[in-house]
Amino acid sequence: MFEGHDPYLVALSVVIAILGGYTGFGLTARIRGTPDASHRVLLAGAAFFLAIGIWTMHFVGMLAAPLPEGTVYLVLPTIVSFLICALVVGISLFFVSVGEPPVSRVVSSAVLLGVGIASMHYVGMHGLSGNFAMTHDAGMVVLSVAIAVATAYGGLRAFLARQGGVQLALSAIAYGFAVSGMHYTAMAGMHLVPPAEGPRHHIGGLAASPQILSLVVALLCFVIAAGFLLSLVPDPRNKVAETADKVAATPQSAAFVAEIPSADAGAVPTSPRLRPTPLGGIGQPPRAAPAPRLPVEGADGTHFIDTADVRSVRADAHYTKVHDGTRERMCPWSISEAEAQLDPGLFLRVHRSHIVAMAHVTLVRKEGDGAIVELDGPSPHRVPVSRAKIAEVKARLGLVRRHAS
Repeated sequence: MFEGHDPYLVALSVVIAILGGYTGFGLTARIRGTPDASHRVLLAGAAFFLAIGIWTMHFVGMLAAPLPEGTVYLVLPTIVSFLICALVVGISLFFVSVGEPPVSRVVSSAVLLGVGIASMHYVGMHGLSGNFAMTHDAGMVVLSVAIAVATAYGGLRAFLARQGGVQLALSAIAYGFAVSGMHYTAMAGMHLVPPAEGPRHHIGGLAASPQILSLVVALLCFVIAAGFLLSLVPDPRNKVAETADKVAATPQSAAFVAEIPSADAGAVPTSPRLRPTPLGGIGQPPRAAPAPRLPVEGADGTHFIDTADVRSVRADAHYTKVHDGTRERMCPWSISEAEAQLDPGLFLRVHRSHIVAMAHVTLVRKEGDGAIVELDGPSPHRVPVSRAKIAEVKARLGLVRRHAS
């Protein structure tokens, strides 16, 4: 009773899993190095697209199977199967996105995610209702769970690798085939037999026909495709950032201001002479003594914190957020003003929107075209480093030697 899958729907199920994996991994690759609010949004988006990709792939695969006439899908188990998938994906991504996860946490998250994917499959299968009995081969069940766990581990490792471009596409392709392999392995171990050979597989409740399920699945396919296409659209802010980084990295891009020499009696005016601007910032007066404290706004007024307690400063519109190792607080200074006020021997502007206290850096790692640094404290956090600043960050950390100019 279970042979002759529709090859086109099987191929579509694999494509859906790949697109869902690419979109989900693309979002997870952006999680670290972002503000807390963006972190949560990206985590939710990644969990949503990965879960919807897995769930949609499962039911496209079910539509590809030659099920008996009159088979319907019970609504409650079908919805529960998606909730299980979304929950375990979100929890697993959260566990590996906090700090630098050890191997034990990655493995335990992979086991949780793999078991969750397998549970989603079998709960979804439990939603089939018709004039038949359903049995499963124990060996194929174990094999499908093992494939799901291995798939989950590979996906989490791709998340931790922060891959992009071709590597991200290859990871998504491998992920899509692995998730599909888990589904069809489990389906190969399922047998539908006449009801005389077993209890009739039917549970009362609201049911949907395969036609209605097809409409739902088609809608979700469009959602996944839309998310995939949106993930390919370049972010204009990244273009501006890359241009700024390239300009900052060009030696000839150092800013200059006109200095007109005082005209002595009888002196002939000459053309303006160019000189480098002071370290206080483009067009600003020479840097004064570094500020010993930074102002931060509280509910009862303005407080001041010692610069020794500052881990990082992040631009937030016309103001900044100061992280003291525990939490972020609003500072009335702009990012340029903060850069001008802080001691350049202790702080470094590593990104157009971030300044870090180099003494508190505990980790530096390459990520895409740039890098990230982790700062210590009761609540360690990570800050992105632009490509143009990687060499200077490494030099300040003693990882490379400075070359005399």
